[in-house]
Amino acid sequence: MDGEGFCFFATPLGACAIAWRGGMVVAVQLPEETEQRARVRMQRRLASMAEAPPPAFVQAIIVRVRALLEGERDPMLDVPLDMEGVPPFNQRVYEIARAIPPGRTLTYGEMAAQLGDPGAARAVGQALGHNPFAPIVPCHRILAAGGQGGGFSANGGVATKLRMLQIERARFGAAPGLFDDQPA
Repeated sequence: MDGEGFCFFATPLGACAIAWRGGMVVAVQLPEETEQRARVRMQRRLASMAEAPPPAFVQAIIVRVRALLEGERDPMLDVPLDMEGVPPFNQRVYEIARAIPPGRTLTYGEMAAQLGDPGAARAVGQALGHNPFAPIVPCHRILAAGGQGGGFSANGGVATKLRMLQIERARFGAAPGLFDDQPA
């Protein structure tokens, strides 16, 4: 099939990485300052995988991730994700996160309510903190109560999260977008 491996690619926010196995995405590394830092993180996460040239389906996903990080509104719902080893609760959280359209947000509490457990906001945050597929699973679109940034495990932390939302010209609820009156 398409074998397995990982590779790196440049984006406007820094060096990203993507890993695949058998026609599915296994992991995506959000932007790091350098490819070397992204390499260290990927090797730590996927020690059994080797760096390899990306097959055609991965090259197409890379193009889409780059475009997403440049402001294209691609929900990427058709990208196949390898959920093997991902706990069932996290899978449910990632499914809800993937349904959030580019430029929109939810809070951790709203996600918990959608899961049927309004008290699970902290567990939602922990699941998102372990998201191996960002930004395909757009954990940057989930905020703390009151529109606060909350946490973000990518390089740059919450500042990177807010930058990604700015690139998407994010809207918070039904209100006009935070960046609607600013040029893209």
